Amino acid sequence: MDPACGTGGFLACAIEHMRKHDVKTVDDEAQLQASILGIEKKPLPHLLCITNMILHGIDVPINIRHDNSLSRPLISWTPKERVDVVVTNPPFGGMEEDGIETNFPTAFRTRETADLFLVLIMQLLKPSGRAALVLPDGFLFGEGIKTRIKEKLLQDCNLHTIVRLPNGVFSPYTGIKTNLLFFSKGTPTKHIWFYEHPYPPGVKSYNKTKPMKIEEFDAEAAWWGKEEDGFKHRVENEYAWRIDLTDIQARNYNLDCKNPHIGEQEIHDPDVLLAQYNAMQNDITALRGQLKEILEAALTPKSSNSDNQPPPLEKGGQGGFQMED
Repeated sequence: MDPACGTGGFLACAIEHMRKHDVKTVDDEAQLQASILGIEKKPLPHLLCITNMILHGIDVPINIRHDNSLSRPLISWTPKERVDVVVTNPPFGGMEEDGIETNFPTAFRTRETADLFLVLIMQLLKPSGRAALVLPDGFLFGEGIKTRIKEKLLQDCNLHTIVRLPNGVFSPYTGIKTNLLFFSKGTPTKHIWFYEHPYPPGVKSYNKTKPMKIEEFDAEAAWWGKEEDGFKHRVENEYAWRIDLTDIQARNYNLDCKNPHIGEQEIHDPDVLLAQYNAMQNDITALRGQLKEILEAALTPKSSNSDNQPPPLEKGGQGGFQMED
């Protein structure tokens, strides 16, 4: 299931993956056809998702619904509607309309879309169900309601892995730094593995014409291991490290954990330093100009006469008034 499926990219990839590894018979294909679920709020992406599913062999995509997954009370999702796997990239950086938050328990009421989707996903999963989703950095270090959501996540689920993505993954749509969270429902978290995904050699940023490629995750795939044995074959390296639950609790559930294997990096490239210096000088010059304009406007006295006003009147010799020449 993808409860915020957009045009269906995650679902299409899941279909192709399962056809390649799991579909062996006609019955397997029929089960796959009935097992793909998606919900999309906006009309155009929903229509494109329907088209995408048909193009990927889902003959009658009746399980792709046009709806807002957050508009139902959380407790109304029955056990029969729960799923084995959720993969999603929920909207982040936005706010839901007034009243949506009342569908959730008081402790988790917020209008921030991504936070509500995480609470919903925990409800949607069956026991031992698995989830993988994209969340922004703000969730990792956020406090208040975010802290309570993270506490529930670690109590009810095994948040076993967080992959920290580099800047620019979603450029040019947003510059917000993002993370991939992987968890299973039913077992509390004992420790979390972090993996800092590096740029490939020769790449300093992603953009629309040079996006991230799936081949870049070969290193994570080789390191991943198996959840069945508790990922016992994972080892720390320059990109991977592990943090115990007690340390996370001591940090008040702040999951914004920096790579301990990489110290403070200093840039010594003269071209880079010169460009940074020039950028700072330009900012200073622009700010100085703005301050000068504000001060001049504040200190310049306003004229008592204007082109649109008549000339002032002057007293005449006999108690009347006459126009000044």
